[in-house]
Amino acid sequence: MKILVPVKRVIDYNVKPRVKADGSGVDLANVKMSMNPFDEIAVEEAIRLKEAGSAEEVVAVSIGPAKAQETLRTALAMGADRAILVETDDTVEPLAVAKILKAIAEEEGPGIVMLGKQAIDDDSNQTGQMLAALMERPQGTFASAVKIDGEHVHVTREVDGGLETVKLALPAVVTTDLRLNEPRYASLPNIMKAKKKPLETKSPADYGVDTAPRLATTKVTEPPVRQAGEMVEDVDALVAKLKQLGHA
Repeated sequence: MKILVPVKRVIDYNVKPRVKADGSGVDLANVKMSMNPFDEIAVEEAIRLKEAGSAEEVVAVSIGPAKAQETLRTALAMGADRAILVETDDTVEPLAVAKILKAIAEEEGPGIVMLGKQAIDDDSNQTGQMLAALMERPQGTFASAVKIDGEHVHVTREVDGGLETVKLALPAVVTTDLRLNEPRYASLPNIMKAKKKPLETKSPADYGVDTAPRLATTKVTEPPVRQAGEMVEDVDALVAKLKQLGHA
């Protein structure tokens, strides 16, 4: 079985984003970029399934600028076998991403498409669900455990009432949550080996997908600055202050 793992290049989760002076978007100049953390978990899980003998090949794919090759090389250093970059400088929206992934899945024939439940730059949480709908295949979202059982995959997912386990017929789409695993660090030897692994470059036009944005960002602003708290001497003073502020 082959596992297809889409990964996205985003601002590193340790970096505090800065808004452009004109409010048109987030400033990406000289900002550290890395693999979306949820996608990193998906890569790790795919590699673990391969190591357990449940999969034969792990293919990483990214849709974005030429610099997304760095993100794919990270996936290859972690243990993916080969990579595909669909190069575009457009801001690709979830539906266009899903359409491209569907076309790639039709070419590659994976048993599982495994991707992060969302990207930390836009938090859309749409691509996996849209892809499953376009492919007309079952989906297991927010996975905290994945187990292959013959022609099916068991996905344990977190819901409001606790945990739910679904049994999906393969091929299927699985989106990963934080508690699924702890991604490995790529060792220096594997980083060097990753440079020699195959990385194919394509374009959205190769898959007949128009990536022109359907949405326009009108304004981006910094979150409001949190006001400093105020110390009170006792409970009575707290109640009085709350009444003064109209909260009691």
